[in-house]
Amino acid sequence: MSQPLDLLVLGNAIVDLIAHADDAFLADQGVAKGAMQLIDEARAEALFSVMGPATVVSGGSGANTAVGAALLGAKTGFVGKVRDDELGRLFSHDLKATGVSFETAPAAEGPATARCFILVTPDGERTMNTYLGACQKLSFDDVDEAAVRAARVTYLEGYLWDPPAAKDAFRKAVGIAHGAGNAVALTLSDAFCVDRYRDEFLGLIREGSIDILFANIGELQSLYSTDDPDKAIAALRDERGGHGKHLLGLVTRSADGALVVRGGEVRSVEASPVREVVDTTGAGDLFAAGFLAGHARGLDYVASARLGALAAAEVIEHIGARPQRDLLALAREQRLI
Repeated sequence: MSQPLDLLVLGNAIVDLIAHADDAFLADQGVAKGAMQLIDEARAEALFSVMGPATVVSGGSGANTAVGAALLGAKTGFVGKVRDDELGRLFSHDLKATGVSFETAPAAEGPATARCFILVTPDGERTMNTYLGACQKLSFDDVDEAAVRAARVTYLEGYLWDPPAAKDAFRKAVGIAHGAGNAVALTLSDAFCVDRYRDEFLGLIREGSIDILFANIGELQSLYSTDDPDKAIAALRDERGGHGKHLLGLVTRSADGALVVRGGEVRSVEASPVREVVDTTGAGDLFAAGFLAGHARGLDYVASARLGALAAAEVIEHIGARPQRDLLALAREQRLI
């Protein structure tokens, strides 16, 4: 994976099992609507036994971003851990079939490949219950130095901060990327994830480890412990990233579009039109994919964010977090590239 890359993603290698559910089912199962919670293997089996018919697709937040960027023409690689089992082989096949380079060796023993049980309510909101399984085995040694050096941007999935060994992998990647003069991006992933690791995420930002930050407005408010979105944006404007430059922040706001934040400047980008909201799974992942693909093409930040908005709009019109329409053709049709 040492060929030049526009984007290298470190993330959880997960297979999604997506089913429809109503609010009563969520309440009965004791899960918080719209959140991601970690579950153990026993809970995974119990939930699978009572949920409705499921669609099985390869997923994982960072992997979704890698796929979206590749489908928009970016040269992309992925680092994540699967087990050498049926779901692990499915994940690897699906990733490579989209043109993403994936060379992380699978685990020969230990927990099974990770899976996420995604419950989609009639309003399109997704509630995720994740069994991390083999994801937790991603280690320092799985980060290939040559691959990180070859990538213009290394993108870190906030969810991956949960397994302790992955933190060492993160820090190794940051050191290599910055040593090579490349950029590091972080997605906050989920407000509950931020609640668990607020101080550590702020530490990564303020020590200069992060150059580009992706978050939705709820995650950003959680990061800065405020209910006021304007205060959260103001706090983000003051942050500095790696190399002493202002941190570049991309903040999504659902139907209200996105904000591009850098230093004293905040630019607004409208959401792309959506025919029908079916499943919001992957909206943030695909926004990041579009932005980073645009960035790789040399587009400015606002134009890149518009490409992100287009990719996000496509993915929420259907079940599953991987694009079903030709993103490159859509972008050309709308003259975004």
